[in-house]
Amino acid sequence: MKTPTQGSSPDGREGIANMAYRPLKYTTALTRRVMFSSLALSVISGCTLRRRIAEKQVKQLGAVDAGQHREMALSPTAPYVIEPPDSLSIRVKPDDFGVFPLESVVGQDGMADLGFIGRVYLAGLSVDHAEAVITQRLEEYARNNKITLNSGLKVSIKVDESKSKFYYVMGKGVQQARFPVSGRDTVLDAVMTAQIKSNALLEKTYVVRPHPAGLPDQVMAVDWLAIRDRGDTTTNYQLFPGDRLVIPGGPEPGLVETLFGSR
Repeated sequence: MKTPTQGSSPDGREGIANMAYRPLKYTTALTRRVMFSSLALSVISGCTLRRRIAEKQVKQLGAVDAGQHREMALSPTAPYVIEPPDSLSIRVKPDDFGVFPLESVVGQDGMADLGFIGRVYLAGLSVDHAEAVITQRLEEYARNNKITLNSGLKVSIKVDESKSKFYYVMGKGVQQARFPVSGRDTVLDAVMTAQIKSNALLEKTYVVRPHPAGLPDQVMAVDWLAIRDRGDTTTNYQLFPGDRLVIPGGPEPGLVETLFGSR
């Protein structure tokens, strides 16, 4: 009969103690991984549930307005209204007045310094109206100073830099900011430009358009999923100066949500 060697059990099975230890260590590590995975899944599920509850609590404001200008049906730029602090370039023909072209910035008081003809109030005027006002001032200057004009005056104004026209992106789901209006801005452009937060509820986005006192509110719902997933342009509204794009948000994410995500 074979004699059991050192480290063997009496029944002849070698190293049974060591063999028993190794499976126990493996089982403990596996248990820990399973527990950690279960905890992670539980946290992610909790975050998802928390977000869904927040989505239900935030109401969708406004209504879809299919008659609005939107992507693929943009409106031509409306007549530009000069406001502080727009930067203007003014040209005059014929060149009887040698100091033109003239660069001027509309001040906070609405006045533009036009050099030898003085300061002229231009705030709130369309470009065409401002050209007519400057033409009248130049004609008065010519008469007062006995300057003979070889032909009729023609004044042209170019807005070198528009600094007075903005749309606004607001709400708990975004870093609030204002953006200059280019004339072809849409909801999608604004979302892509803004700094969207992780708690943003883009599916509850809406547009608020300013209006004079006494007129009804104009609030337009945005179907973000249709814009993003189906290329539907119905609610990808064109944004005009003063428009507010509001992006609601749910609760601010905690550390665990930041690590594991909310979905």
